[in-house]
Amino acid sequence: MKWSEISIHTTHEAVEAISNILHEAGAGGVVIEDPFDLLKERDTSFGEIYQLNPDDYPEEGVIIKAYLPVNSFLGETVEEIKQAINNLMLYDIDIGKNKITISEVNEEEWATAWKKYYNPVKISEKFTIVPTWETYEPVSSDELIIELDPGMAFGTGTHPTTVMCIQALEKCVKPGDNVIDVGTGSGILSIAAAMLGAKSVQALDLDPIAVDSARLNVKLNKVQHIVTVSQNNLLDRVETRANVIVANILAEIILRFVDDAYRLLEQGGCFITSGIIQAKKQEVKDGLVKAGFVIEETLVMEDWVAFIARKV
Repeated sequence: MKWSEISIHTTHEAVEAISNILHEAGAGGVVIEDPFDLLKERDTSFGEIYQLNPDDYPEEGVIIKAYLPVNSFLGETVEEIKQAINNLMLYDIDIGKNKITISEVNEEEWATAWKKYYNPVKISEKFTIVPTWETYEPVSSDELIIELDPGMAFGTGTHPTTVMCIQALEKCVKPGDNVIDVGTGSGILSIAAAMLGAKSVQALDLDPIAVDSARLNVKLNKVQHIVTVSQNNLLDRVETRANVIVANILAEIILRFVDDAYRLLEQGGCFITSGIIQAKKQEVKDGLVKAGFVIEETLVMEDWVAFIARKV
């Protein structure tokens, strides 16, 4: 399938309005190339997480990109987008240069274009994540390398919620532990647990695409004798006891199975929860305490929160 990339050079003031116009025109999402991102300070305590190329950004203003399927009425859609953007001036919204360009993109090219932004990243004291298409030489002899091919649907392992989970696993997982990873996605947390010495890891996800991706990455990292990946809704029908349960998913989903997590954990076991925005922090904390957990540590990175909770 072929797609048309529409690129609009505009102002910060117009970003929200133009993004809304593109969504209404059928774009599934937008890419915003803002030169301010080049100046933003980021946490690099575990190595560079972001590598941005200044050549991809305008010297001034903002570039908004969206993708529309090439079909018989694409021309009309583009004209409607242009007219809607011009109409923003009626509302005293500065649209700046308003330079609009259209280019054609093959789906195969679009599906792999993101890879150029994904490089080896040291995300904790022990772990470095390396994409399968990169060559990487370990810096130290005790460095743990996770090779990952996340696919477009899953994170690259450098998102704050994942980083905090791996840091928490380093603190909680002991050799010989049984671990359950709820909502495994690419399988990165299960792989990390196995590398930290877990005896067995159950990686669970409701999405069959995630299950396939996780199985691929588990084999890639040669931990398939430890990690079992299966399709499952949260902890439904799971009866295996665990020393550590980890879940990097939305706060609302975490609250659905806190009681199951408490039931399945061994005494003294650790429940790691991440994927929690600041606004949901207290709600999740209250849910964990109500289920019987003791909050051992709260991790914060950017706008995200993770908890290490203990069954005592």
